[in-house]
Amino acid sequence: MAVLNELELSEAVASLGAGWSVQGGALHKCYDVTDFAAAMAIANRVADAAEQADHHPDMLVGWGRLELTWVTHSEGGVTDRDVAMARRSDELAASATG
Repeated sequence: MAVLNELELSEAVASLGAGWSVQGGALHKCYDVTDFAAAMAIANRVADAAEQADHHPDMLVGWGRLELTWVTHSEGGVTDRDVAMARRSDELAASATG
């Protein structure tokens, strides 16, 4: 799977939901939620989807926040797979917070 070039990456970020950016060559988003339990609910849903896709993000969970970072380490950058999982993460976050 090919790493997205700068134009493709810019277009991909623009196509994602609010809050996505490129940080350190990876897709990044922080979800601000009501409390730790809400952050864990999203993290667990994303973890389940990541296991099914065999593609895993870096996650940082704290009180009222979840940070996700998607990058295809084996390819050395962001691929279409990361964009798809970022989009899926937003769907799962929306369904977890209701």
